[in-house]
Amino acid sequence: MPTQDLWAAPTAVLPPQDRVGRETDAWRIGMIALTVAMVFFPARAFYGVLSIGGFTFLDVTTLVLFILLFAWLAFALVQAATGFCLMVTGGARILEAELALPDAAVLAAMAAGRTALLMPIYNEDVEAVFARLQAVDQSLAQAGAQTFDIFVLSDTRDAAVKAQEEDAFQALRLCIGPGRGLYYRNRLENIGRKAGNIADWVRTFGGAYETMVVLDADSLMDGEMLVRLAAAMARRPTLGLIQTVPLIVNRTSLFARVQQFSSRLYGPMLSEGLAWWSGAEGNYWGHNAIIRTRAFAEQAGLPRLPGRKPFGGEILSHDFVEAALLRRGGWDVRMAPQLYGSFEECPPSLPDLIVRERRWCQGNLQHSIVIAARGLHWNSRLHMMRGVSAYMTAPLSLAFIMAGAVQTLVREQAGTGQWGVPSLRVASWVFSLGIGALIAPKILSLWLVMIDGPQRRAWGSPAKLCLSFLLETILTSLIAPILMLAEVHAFIDVLLGRDSGWAAQRRTDGPLTWREAMRHHSLHTVMGIAMALIAYLASPATLLWMAPVVVGLLAAAPISLFSSSPALGTWLRDRGVLTTPEERHPPDVLSRFIQILGERET
Repeated sequence: MPTQDLWAAPTAVLPPQDRVGRETDAWRIGMIALTVAMVFFPARAFYGVLSIGGFTFLDVTTLVLFILLFAWLAFALVQAATGFCLMVTGGARILEAELALPDAAVLAAMAAGRTALLMPIYNEDVEAVFARLQAVDQSLAQAGAQTFDIFVLSDTRDAAVKAQEEDAFQALRLCIGPGRGLYYRNRLENIGRKAGNIADWVRTFGGAYETMVVLDADSLMDGEMLVRLAAAMARRPTLGLIQTVPLIVNRTSLFARVQQFSSRLYGPMLSEGLAWWSGAEGNYWGHNAIIRTRAFAEQAGLPRLPGRKPFGGEILSHDFVEAALLRRGGWDVRMAPQLYGSFEECPPSLPDLIVRERRWCQGNLQHSIVIAARGLHWNSRLHMMRGVSAYMTAPLSLAFIMAGAVQTLVREQAGTGQWGVPSLRVASWVFSLGIGALIAPKILSLWLVMIDGPQRRAWGSPAKLCLSFLLETILTSLIAPILMLAEVHAFIDVLLGRDSGWAAQRRTDGPLTWREAMRHHSLHTVMGIAMALIAYLASPATLLWMAPVVVGLLAAAPISLFSSSPALGTWLRDRGVLTTPEERHPPDVLSRFIQILGERET
């Protein structure tokens, strides 16, 4: 697994485009052109409002910020609309023939190569980790799969946790199905974190396996889905990676249940659109994906970036880069949004999500260097550019909000604050257009469920689904400014050279205390007070315009406190609010996991 030189010409050359590839490129260009058109007309109208009484440097700044932010919203809306159209017409059917259940010839090819399931862990909840592996093993056995082995790749340094892992491994060996290998190793040195853990396995054991499935400590994958993924790799030798779309499950806190609900309702449509325009230049999310081991070994050896942390050193968000390197090496990287049976969990509280976002912010901003690597497909660069811009939108949004407030204050003091009723109508129209771009994908997703009888019945009562939709929209709107400020803080930390470090994620539900909530959100509260004062000094209308942001920041601590409550989440679930189809009718692998974990804990 040689280390790749990002700045040298690649040793492999991308194959010539076929008809499908040319059509995909044409659609991507069309999406970009449509995005530009969607931005042009509101920007032109907004310019007309700003230019009344002269066009100052502050006006230029406000307009540029608007264009950048609205471009982000417009592209996301185009992707969502693409997914909506595809699902209405039956979906993109990506890799449909390849993902069929294998026949005898494909089974023979799978047996010759075998597939390894890799679960890297680092100071995790031991009982939950091994309960998931046992559930996956049983699901594979039910699917009749005998060509999968399981590797637990531990980077745990805590001696007590390591001892628990070894005991749980021995217990799982007694339960494992026949014909399946089960292996455990604890690395002596944690070189390269998770990416280094996987690379160490590839160099040591990878030659014995045609493909590998990378899991997270909270991943679950259905046995039949795993068989279909391995069959697709056997049928199409040019495939380097297939990324599934995991659904969020198994959480009880209100905050986590909101994430589960939104992921389940909006995720399928958004992932259809993403998979369509990604084509063979798809992305990798670091888990719940199958990878051709030889391709990964040849092309995905990660270098250290030049310079000091946080931009230099180890590549933290390694998955995007590995996908780009695989494609640079001539391998197809695809998404399979139509496959059902891929699951993961999510942070149980807002502070836990902020910790994860801090680490992802540093990793994604590193991609601003990797984007310039030689030989990458332009769509791989687009994926990384979107990853970088995802963490640029928070500081840009805050700058836009503050620029608008300051601009109003300056105009009031200069006596030029009266823009006139027509101009205010245009400004309101532009503002409403931005809100519409945010809410439209949610409404389209809800509409897809409502017009599909089986889907509608899977969600339960349409009235409770609409109530859940409304509650999720309100809560995410209140949480959005808190996350915005947290991401601004993370962005500044990265620019100041502060490294995020490497700590185990908290994966278990548990309510915050008032003290914890205030400690985590004191900065948000102070910023809410400051923004309210600035807006009030500008004008009462400005305060009203900024009210959604100000209210979210002022209420950050109580929002975080109450949303972390498992009791409140359970109360809503028992009344059918914010429930998902997986809770009403749990898939087999999830039911197995819950049962096994309960038996282990008793």
